Amino acid sequence: MELISPHNLPSDFQLDKVWETQIGLVYFFNDLVVFEAHEGVIVSYKTAFSVLEEGINYLGEKNWSFVSNRVNSYSIKPMDYKYLHNISSLKSVAVVYYNEIAKSNAIMESKFCKKPFKVFDNLLEAAVWGKGFLIV
Repeated sequence: MELISPHNLPSDFQLDKVWETQIGLVYFFNDLVVFEAHEGVIVSYKTAFSVLEEGINYLGEKNWSFVSNRVNSYSIKPMDYKYLHNISSLKSVAVVYYNEIAKSNAIMESKFCKKPFKVFDNLLEAAVWGKGFLIV
């Protein structure tokens, strides 16, 4: 059964898996991971570690890019970005915002991440930017 993405990304972004976790939905587009946290959750190393670990196991050895599609309002602990530095297969982090407060928060968060990090106002641009880090 072919999965249908709710994101209207071009056909070269083939959705492989949708995974519902306690903190949000994870969409696997081959080597691009789109995460949408549930409304009101707190995303931190503690709450997201098992999700990250299982996601890395699913992706295996391949390089990947991460997009946080912030369609809901939630909290994040920016100091925990330091843990992403140790994931060599993670090549970039993008944040998609939908209001000015979320944009300001994402810009502040970018200062805590050592991976390439960029803030966008639409998912397609974020996905294309992330894919650019995966071209060998």
